[in-house]
Amino acid sequence: MLIVGMAGVKLGDELLQVGCAHGGRLAALAGKVGLSGRAVAVVPDDASAERARKGAAAAGVLVDVEVAPPTRLPQTSDTVDLAIVDDTADGVIGSGPREQRIAAIRELRRVLRPGGRAMIVGSVPLTGVSALFARAPRGPDFARSGDAAQALQAEGFRSVRTLAEREGLIFVEAIKPRQAE
Repeated sequence: MLIVGMAGVKLGDELLQVGCAHGGRLAALAGKVGLSGRAVAVVPDDASAERARKGAAAAGVLVDVEVAPPTRLPQTSDTVDLAIVDDTADGVIGSGPREQRIAAIRELRRVLRPGGRAMIVGSVPLTGVSALFARAPRGPDFARSGDAAQALQAEGFRSVRTLAEREGLIFVEAIKPRQAE
């Protein structure tokens, strides 16, 4: 899947996904960490938790699923290699008020190890022939508006960039600095 290539998740990684709009995407990522890694989904509600569990079960991968707000992640500080925010449908971060978005970005920074990466995945309109048969993006425009990149930079992330806009998705990536700043 496209998200696996964009995320660059690898064997042994500690993967955190915040939100779960699509269980298959989560499962594809979780399958890459293998038995030496760990995949955790932190979702805001029971419906998202069920989507995550079904996706993992269908793919036969291990995913720990926890229900918690993105502003209070249950992970230990400085332990996560890759944190992915699935903001595509329900806007787990992007649909909240500014203060909640800031708190969620701060939580991502807290749980990421130094040098760890954060990626926010949002929705964008399809183009070309695909646009004729598709619905408009359902999620908020947090990633595609540039607000996600600005929020990541404001909270001290480095190398913030949009990796790509493909197949109706946009990928915004950032790195937690290795040294305290």
